[in-house]
Amino acid sequence: MIHVIALITAQPGQRDKVLAAFNANVPAVLAEDGCIEYGATVDAKDMPASRNSVGPDTFVVVEKWASLADLQAHAVSPHMKAYGASVKDMVASRVIHVLEPVVA
Repeated sequence: MIHVIALITAQPGQRDKVLAAFNANVPAVLAEDGCIEYGATVDAKDMPASRNSVGPDTFVVVEKWASLADLQAHAVSPHMKAYGASVKDMVASRVIHVLEPVVA
């Protein structure tokens, strides 16, 4: 299994628009072969802001994929290319961590 943690930072004030485009794309991603989990998260509402908060312009995408090949196919899928093109001017940065479980 492959885990992905992606930190997406929108241009100031653009997070809601980027999230709307992201959420519109979620059903297509969840239908992909090997997609186990795919969703956006933000800072918890009742937690006080700290230096570890992601802040008002950032969201974190949590993903699980059955295999690295499934993730690689996802990255070049037509709907992901369309999503990327639709938000490119609203996104300031992306940091993507591709991880695998530690086998004991």
